[in-house]
Amino acid sequence: MDTKNHSFLPFAKPCLSEAAIEEVVETLKSGWITTGPRVKKFEEDLAAYVSTPYVACLSSATAGLHLALAALNLHPGDEVITTAFTFIATYNTIVQAGGTPVPVDVEPGTYNLNCDLVEKAITPKTKAIVPVHFAGAPVDLDRIYDIAKKHHLRVIEDAAHAIGTEYKGKKIGSFGDTQVFSFHPNKNMTTGEGGALSSSNKAMQEFVPMARFHGINREAWNRFAKDGSQLYDVNMAGFKYNMMDIQAALGIHQLKALDGFIKNRQERVAIYQEALKGIACLSLPKAPNYDHNHAWHLYAPTIEPKIAGIDRNKLIEKMKEKNIGLGLHWQAPHLFSFYRKQFGFKEGMCPVAENIADNIFSLPLFPQMTDDEQNRVIESLKEVLK
Repeated sequence: MDTKNHSFLPFAKPCLSEAAIEEVVETLKSGWITTGPRVKKFEEDLAAYVSTPYVACLSSATAGLHLALAALNLHPGDEVITTAFTFIATYNTIVQAGGTPVPVDVEPGTYNLNCDLVEKAITPKTKAIVPVHFAGAPVDLDRIYDIAKKHHLRVIEDAAHAIGTEYKGKKIGSFGDTQVFSFHPNKNMTTGEGGALSSSNKAMQEFVPMARFHGINREAWNRFAKDGSQLYDVNMAGFKYNMMDIQAALGIHQLKALDGFIKNRQERVAIYQEALKGIACLSLPKAPNYDHNHAWHLYAPTIEPKIAGIDRNKLIEKMKEKNIGLGLHWQAPHLFSFYRKQFGFKEGMCPVAENIADNIFSLPLFPQMTDDEQNRVIESLKEVLK
């Protein structure tokens, strides 16, 4: 395929409406750009969308994971079971909260936590399970919560990919313990940077509002209002994890468009699945075999280098030559140097996840993607793999 007349196509693009841009401009003109009334509005809208009693908007999903884990009051040696296939933030926040990550292998196809292996990883030191809903495909939460209940464990769902995902007719965040969402620019909806935490746990609902802003017991925008008082107390050694109104201004409008974004993604994924199903060197992603609504944050096949005659990294370079960007999601976190040195993790611990991490790539997928752009991706990929 001739690529000379085509500009570079990235694997993700944010889709921002004029209304969202105007809301940001109005926020800038209002004189209140940090945490304020638009954050409050966005939190209310998110709580209604997810059908949850509590939402806190934050500076990132990483901040949300850190707060959720910090609320567990982990002690040295306490273990947190999580997937061997996730972004490093999942592991880093466990360590930052004082815990030890315990990698558990994943399922082929969905790349989600293998529930058959979770219970085998539980020890007397285990305090929590952190499942990750990869690419918007929900983990088998009935099994996770059954295991957690049996062993008296907390569950913190890393739902960075899963805003809008449904599990057996219920949105992620509407049930369970605690969930954390991401609004990074490559996610299904964005606030530039930012995230949110939802929880039905009363202790979490009391901890997060203070912990996200220095441990101060009163919201800043209420303190500085005309009828407010700037006096406050500090109830804990907190963090600086609050979201700004500038970010929330985007989020208010992105949330309104989210279901449409997801529908567009699902339609594009169906086209990819049909067009690529006959390529022997590719393993295409699979949806879980239980009732769910997949948000399809990513479309991420794996390549078999021995059949393809090319490895994943070379594939990415070849597609760049055709002005098409592929994503790499992810390297196996337990094999990064810090985790090898700190916890003695090594190759072979989680062979399925390690194999996926070596061979996975993400194809371009975003709501405003055109038929011509998707056809470019498909035809270019076939040419490279020919």
